[in-house]
Amino acid sequence: MSKIQEKLFKEIKDDSLFEKSLSYSKEYIAKIFDRDVYPSDQAIKDLDVFDSALPVDGLDGHHLIEHLNTFGSPATNAQLGGRYFGFVNGSAVPAGIAAKQLATTWDQNSGLQIISPICAKLESVVEKWINKLFDLDDKCVSGFVTGTSAANFCSLAAARYRILKNQGWDVNKKGLWNAPRVRIVAGKQAHSSVLKAVNMNGFGQESIEWVDVDHQGRMLVDSLPALDNTCLVLLQAGNVNSGAFDDFDNICTLANNAGSWVHIDGAFGLWAQCSSSLKHWTNGIAKADSLAVDGHKTLNTPYDCGIVICKDKDALSSAMHMSASYIMQNQERDGMYYTADMSRRSRVIELWATICSLGIHGIDEMVTSMHEKANLFADLLSSADGFTVLNEIDFNQIVVCCNSDELTSQVMQHIQQSGDCWVGHAMWKNKRVIRISICSWATTKDDINRSFNAFKTALEHCTTS
Repeated sequence: MSKIQEKLFKEIKDDSLFEKSLSYSKEYIAKIFDRDVYPSDQAIKDLDVFDSALPVDGLDGHHLIEHLNTFGSPATNAQLGGRYFGFVNGSAVPAGIAAKQLATTWDQNSGLQIISPICAKLESVVEKWINKLFDLDDKCVSGFVTGTSAANFCSLAAARYRILKNQGWDVNKKGLWNAPRVRIVAGKQAHSSVLKAVNMNGFGQESIEWVDVDHQGRMLVDSLPALDNTCLVLLQAGNVNSGAFDDFDNICTLANNAGSWVHIDGAFGLWAQCSSSLKHWTNGIAKADSLAVDGHKTLNTPYDCGIVICKDKDALSSAMHMSASYIMQNQERDGMYYTADMSRRSRVIELWATICSLGIHGIDEMVTSMHEKANLFADLLSSADGFTVLNEIDFNQIVVCCNSDELTSQVMQHIQQSGDCWVGHAMWKNKRVIRISICSWATTKDDINRSFNAFKTALEHCTTS
């Protein structure tokens, strides 16, 4: 037995190493709701300890975990808590965290059923659940990917395959050189991840036919160009700033009648379909050909967890297809045919656990609560002197500004440094704005009130100092 084998066998049989890791995790979670949301300057400075030389001989596992906990834990965002509003970064429900810990120990490759029967089974089950939650056709298939960016890429690849195939062009064999044109139709406030997917699929942004949007970023139906069967229409469920939704029902009907492919980028907003009081915003999504959504945002699964949903199974599997003599296909579900990855970690395990833990009613309650908390926060800000809320609160996003761009930036920086909550910034209607995203199950009314007080304190400080 080699020295490194002796070392690793010793560590894997040493329960105390895993107990130490688990104890640090439990300690971290126990403090998450009381600590400052963003790491201190000192905690970030202390990360310099990781700028060490590459070890020649492997280090002791206990030392590594202690080192990582001592210097890594303080330098994390308290994203699991209830006062992180800077990006649409969800928290994670306890069962999801626990399932991920167990799945990490299993260390399954979910590419093929024969590699991991448990992953294939759960992917098959969750695929059915996703169709039920979003009220989609049973024939829709799902691929479990890193996030909506990857889901958008896979969806557009499927659309490219089908649109070109319908025109007698096999892109898998012939490539894109001299291929028929694919028309891309998108709203002027399409998310950057969609534009990235356009680029990665070889279309180029200059091929996009841009459609005007309203004051909340919704695509104007009357501004749509004439559609046909060469069109790929890109819609969004949840504008990244305002949270607004495109008119899926009317646009999808027009696109369906013209034979166009419709893709919906629904990273966080698609989950409005699961809220009994918000699902009117997603009316018509079943008419889309493909959809992209994150679990790790609104659903509050651990990171990384995204889902590509496609009505055209053949288009998605053909776009993602590969074959080799050593691949052992199975009559059961082989997940790699619905994603760009062959080898994938078993993220479906924590997705399954999260959905099980919440249930239909729990997901409804959680998603609806995010909207209610966003309304509460927006009402408090609107009633306070010096703040202006610029968007309608359709879902969980708030866009707020002060009397000038400079003051808005100063207030935002003061809030970020306070530790009471963490918010982000953006440009909206040519104004510098503070962007608030309510997307944690853990956010309470007390969290909203504390965060609102941080806004008031920051404005007072910036206007009197």
